[in-house]
Amino acid sequence: MFPKLGRGMRSKQFIGVAAALAIMCVLAGAVYAYDHGRRDRIAKGISVGGIDVGGMTRAGAQRKLEAQLLGALHEPIIVHHGSKTWKLGPREARIAADISAMVDEAVSRSREGNILSRTIRGLTGGKVSANLTPRVSYSKQAVVRLLDQVRHSVDRAAIDAKLDFHTGGFTQSPGRDGLAVDATQLHREIDTAIVSPTAKRTFVAHTHHTAPNVTNAKLLKTYDTLLIIDRSNFQLKLFKQLKPVKTYDIAVGMVGLETPAGVYHIQNKAINPAWTMPNSSWVAPADRGKVVPGGTPENPLKARWLGIFNGAGIHGIDPSEYGTIGHAASHGCVRMRIADVEDLYPRVPVGAPIYIG
Repeated sequence: MFPKLGRGMRSKQFIGVAAALAIMCVLAGAVYAYDHGRRDRIAKGISVGGIDVGGMTRAGAQRKLEAQLLGALHEPIIVHHGSKTWKLGPREARIAADISAMVDEAVSRSREGNILSRTIRGLTGGKVSANLTPRVSYSKQAVVRLLDQVRHSVDRAAIDAKLDFHTGGFTQSPGRDGLAVDATQLHREIDTAIVSPTAKRTFVAHTHHTAPNVTNAKLLKTYDTLLIIDRSNFQLKLFKQLKPVKTYDIAVGMVGLETPAGVYHIQNKAINPAWTMPNSSWVAPADRGKVVPGGTPENPLKARWLGIFNGAGIHGIDPSEYGTIGHAASHGCVRMRIADVEDLYPRVPVGAPIYIG
């Protein structure tokens, strides 16, 4: 059997337990009082938009944010390009900062965890590492208007390279690159900076070149081979890479049967072509549609053929008709001496452009 405890021993145990409970109650009260006394104090390590408010009271943090954050946010957004400058001020941008909400969030983050962990953190100098995002609003439309102003002033449309044809030749207009602001990047930079008290608020509008749809190289490729028919001077001019290569004497369509003016392309080619008699008034009705083989005396298309448009083309003629060269004498085709058309023929591919003026 266990020995019975005496009355004195039981009294000592009771007093010990009571004392321990009393100490715990005192400690709990002290912890509560300490934590309650810091209910409006922000934990160390907390900042708002890079502005340190750790260890400050609610009122102190409010004053500091009003001074530093609002002051920074009220600086204008400035964009430079070359000698030009654009500004977006706080009034036009309608910048507004909810300081009270930022302080509330800082205090709320400071109260995270339980009462014991907060007390230990406070007594040991512990930190809550948090950089809170400022509660800032602004007019997105105002930023877009600023970007539009920059683009309107800086952007330059690309110019296509082109040829302007005129009687006897052409004028070449070289292409030119355009210029465009890197608007997406600039927009992103401004959106980030306009709500930040620590970000830079001055920017350079970077640009990039834009190529024309028709570059100089593409124009040269399009007109790698070019024919110009100068009807008034009875000449056919051959160009390669827009450089003159050779000029030939020709005959063109007579009055009423003029060689058609305009820009065309060589549609087909043939050596000693057959001739289909056209359905025209100068052909006997019985012969219309008749096919005359190539290389025969009755065929007026001698040696070579380069088709242009609607039955009209470039072809050689019988030497007996060389006297028509330099005159408007044909039924719409372009006449050439046989030696000349044979020289021209291999130089001109199907699809080559031809201007008749």
